[in-house]
Amino acid sequence: MSDKHPSAIVRISKSLFQLLNVSRKIIVNVVFFLVLFIVVIIFTNDEAEVIVPSKAALVLNIEGDVVEQKVEIDPLDAFLAEATDQPNDRPEVLLQDVLDAISTAKEDDRIQMIVLKLAKMSSANITKARMIAKYIQDFKTTGKKVIAVGDQFTQDQYYLASYADEIWMNPNGWLLLDGYGRYQTYVKSAFDKLAISQHVFRVGTYKSAVEPFIRDDMSQEAKEANRLWLSQLWSQYKTDVAAQREFSIDNFDESIDILLDKLEKADGKIAQYALNNHWVDQLKTHDEINEALLTMVGGNSRGNFNQIGLNQYLRATTSMVPIGQGNTEKVAVIVAKGTILDGEQPPGTIGGDTLAKYLKQARLNHHVKAVVLRVDSPGGSAFASDIIRHEIDLLKQAGKTVVASMGAYAASGGYWISAPADAIVASPTTITGSIGIFGFFMTFEKSLEKLGIFTDGVGTTDLAGFSIARPLNDKVAQVFQLGIERGYQDFIALVAKHRNMSLQEVDKIAQGRVWSGIQAQQLGLVDALGDLDDAISLAAELANLTNYETMLIEKVRSTEELFWQNIFTETRAFLPTQTKQTPDQLQILLNHVKQELMAVSTLNDPQGIYAKCIACELN
Repeated sequence: MSDKHPSAIVRISKSLFQLLNVSRKIIVNVVFFLVLFIVVIIFTNDEAEVIVPSKAALVLNIEGDVVEQKVEIDPLDAFLAEATDQPNDRPEVLLQDVLDAISTAKEDDRIQMIVLKLAKMSSANITKARMIAKYIQDFKTTGKKVIAVGDQFTQDQYYLASYADEIWMNPNGWLLLDGYGRYQTYVKSAFDKLAISQHVFRVGTYKSAVEPFIRDDMSQEAKEANRLWLSQLWSQYKTDVAAQREFSIDNFDESIDILLDKLEKADGKIAQYALNNHWVDQLKTHDEINEALLTMVGGNSRGNFNQIGLNQYLRATTSMVPIGQGNTEKVAVIVAKGTILDGEQPPGTIGGDTLAKYLKQARLNHHVKAVVLRVDSPGGSAFASDIIRHEIDLLKQAGKTVVASMGAYAASGGYWISAPADAIVASPTTITGSIGIFGFFMTFEKSLEKLGIFTDGVGTTDLAGFSIARPLNDKVAQVFQLGIERGYQDFIALVAKHRNMSLQEVDKIAQGRVWSGIQAQQLGLVDALGDLDDAISLAAELANLTNYETMLIEKVRSTEELFWQNIFTETRAFLPTQTKQTPDQLQILLNHVKQELMAVSTLNDPQGIYAKCIACELN
């Protein structure tokens, strides 16, 4: 009887799965024909063609997080989410799309100016914002104007706005700059109340990735390290903005007393305070902004100034000819964005096997003479990081130049995969280093004991029966710690070998400590300061290339995937705009705790050894 009962459960489970699978296919087919009908309407409608007005403003209406590579989302799932009022709360905008649009607009006689409309830009780490700012400055060399407009500006939004010729803000607008911080949610006491046993194995005085699970506050070592690199980034922010706005770096009101004094003089109006402080140039209502822009670029029959948005402009100007398909010598760009995980992973996450495959493609392509690995990652699996490192070594053995270009983050495992490169280029505001290793897991024997659940038995070895339902043997814990220490030695040996340093020199600046790009260069962890463009130029120089093209090596989407992606892009405009509800403060807090937990729970190193900087995220 006991043998048949589980098999019956299995059969029922399989039947339910098949029913769900069939139901999903039916829904997919229904949606397919519905969408197909809509697409036919779209493509038979003359208004579907995007036309750039002969005299217009490019409205840089960035909506979402600016990223190096978008997280892969099933287009059908996204479509259904939009249709059922469950849209993605964190839409993404590709950094390269923004740069391409600005670069094209510079040479486009139809585009008279750029209007920065950044209200829906969720975040753009200062490293990415500096790249966009560089292209805005280049655009302005043509004599074309850039105007930033907004009801209010967040700190990230204001950084970009500061590069405009003028900033116009609503008379009732909001603008306060609160600097950078790193605050985490600590859950040790909650775990204690739940009787969850935590087992932490780490090397590095400053390896604070697991502190939220073993402490109720930030350690002094972590505070010391975080304060240093946060201050470096804030100093860069102030220096850049002050230079653009032509005021002193002392004009950042970091003292609450000074801020209150200035607000009282502005009669409590934040917008007037911003104007008095020279943060903005003019206070204008929506209709006043429209009237001012009408005089600059003219208007249409609806009374609005002539304009074209970012996505529409990209559709109207993007060439249909694939880049980098000729016989010219190539500098290949491969993006490594996200947490490093073992195995094959979709875009937006770094899979050890996936990224190794792209590097191998570059190695086997005889037109590719150099590779730029664009790293935007806080690290992750040590095993997967080393899979990638091995493929970089093979690239170099094949006689091809490799340059690592660090984006917002290239820390821990992100530094692991950068270290073997022939040269490393980082932004001054890159967060890097964090050379350290940790392992972490929980056991629930005490939690289960409270419920009257126990685990017992026999085994032929001391290792037999290892389980999260049993307490961890002290000797087994030593086995784990030895593995972590071995991993740390491998890490610093890798850095020492490729950075021409001794183990002692590396260990002194490692220990899991985080550095800014400027500090990393001073310490010898980085060769030069610059952005992706600088890294590509350096790679070409090191490979002795004078006539070359860049080519992007990434996932090749299937015909089916492209079909659905285009379908979703075309049809989402026909869906009614949904009003998003602002989450309450408790929900925001719970989401934050969930994100902190997921930062560790999603890791999948086969040996449980990680090189990841969880503390590298800004608040």
